[in-house]
Amino acid sequence: MTAKELIRKAFGGSELVMGRYLDGLKKDDLLIRAVPGMNHIAWQLGHLIAGERKMMEMIRPGSAPPLPEGFEETYATSNTSVDDPAKFLSPEEYLALWKTQRAATLALLDSLPDEELDATEGAGGPLPPFAPTVGQLLHLAGTHPILHAGQFVAVRRKLGLPIAF
Repeated sequence: MTAKELIRKAFGGSELVMGRYLDGLKKDDLLIRAVPGMNHIAWQLGHLIAGERKMMEMIRPGSAPPLPEGFEETYATSNTSVDDPAKFLSPEEYLALWKTQRAATLALLDSLPDEELDATEGAGGPLPPFAPTVGQLLHLAGTHPILHAGQFVAVRRKLGLPIAF
């Protein structure tokens, strides 16, 4: 297995998990905080989309599709306490944005020569310490949703939805 294949599998695994955890959720469900202080799913989805875009722009500026105006500000860490339903999207809208971003991310992965996965700088400059190579940053983009998945489970349980796995 090549590094690119492994990275692709990371994306596939997180897509499977997130798809199952989002199944059956409605727009209002995305705003539930299972415990006080927990970020709601709507904010987390926006954060994941904006975060993946930001990571790809570090590697190759211009490689990620634009997001709707104000999107990145809505999902900034400073806005985790916002609960106004008018500020957030439906599950279908998040999934459409995510699929568009994901297609661009995978196209970027496919376009990179294997040796570039070891690069410590992208065209956007030095990479962050938590993912210091292009390959590690791509892998992180693929696994980042799994870091949030446990919070989705808590909302599903609170709603009495079926166990996804």
